[in-house]
Amino acid sequence: MALAIKSIPTLHGEAAERFLKMAESSEKSPKIDFSKEIEQGRAILRKANL
Repeated sequence: MALAIKSIPTLHGEAAERFLKMAESSEKSPKIDFSKEIEQGRAILRKANL
């Protein structure tokens, strides 16, 4: 039995402008550094011999 393909919603007007502004501002914001958390995770895996 085939499933119907749902259409992708499209933003128009103010919603589209607001989305673009938010996307541009998040693109310019500094990136988050997760290196500390990654190292902690690796230490846990080493301790568990994985």
